[in-house]
Amino acid sequence: MKSTKLGKPKISRMAVAVSVAATLGFTAACGGGGDEDAKSSASGSATAAGDAKDGQDAAGKPALTEAQLKEAALAKGDVKGYTISEMPADEMPAVPVPAEPAACQPLADMFYFTSDPQAKDRAGRRVTSVSDISATVMALALASHEQSDAEKVIADLRKAAESCDGYEQVGNKYTDIEVLTAPKQGDEAVSYKLKGDIEGAKIPMSFTVVRSGSTLVTFSSMNMLDADKAEVPAEILEAQVAKLEKVAG
Repeated sequence: MKSTKLGKPKISRMAVAVSVAATLGFTAACGGGGDEDAKSSASGSATAAGDAKDGQDAAGKPALTEAQLKEAALAKGDVKGYTISEMPADEMPAVPVPAEPAACQPLADMFYFTSDPQAKDRAGRRVTSVSDISATVMALALASHEQSDAEKVIADLRKAAESCDGYEQVGNKYTDIEVLTAPKQGDEAVSYKLKGDIEGAKIPMSFTVVRSGSTLVTFSSMNMLDADKAEVPAEILEAQVAKLEKVAG
């Protein structure tokens, strides 16, 4: 994965249409610095591929290249009724952002589309409805891994979603974590919801992470007006997984 110099990782999860099209933005600063431990952990947890070639994991499909990820990510015009654009790199920190307690770290990582083990490459997209009355804001990210690493990320995330009551990350608190029924997509999936207290705003959020072979697709959705609508639309999820699987073969 290409290295990215980070000072203050930024979260600006699109404009939220509230009443008369007011917008809401968030920023969250995390201490810069080394994160060498995170890098070392990610490196140490990667599974050796033995005689595998070109990123091929002996236990599964090879990790997709950066070019393949970009090809597989949803693009403008792919899903009717939605505007899709590339996510700025500063919304996807290069390394995990620490959270407390550590047992909740897998959940905290998904907010920034990071993980341990770290991805080899990622491609992020913003997704917004063309409807003027929609208050749902969405984002998604594809992450290429060796398959054994992708499986570990999903297993760790499932465990955290089932056991974590809440956590704090760069001054923001996340509570009311609840496991949801995962969609029947890819090889396996995990879905959950939570409530974020970000700079004083209470924000219902939902996350779905799908593993297809060696690639993870993380979908996030939030809604300021209706907690029941803080979910990823099926048409977005299905279109993205289908496009990924077509590219991955």
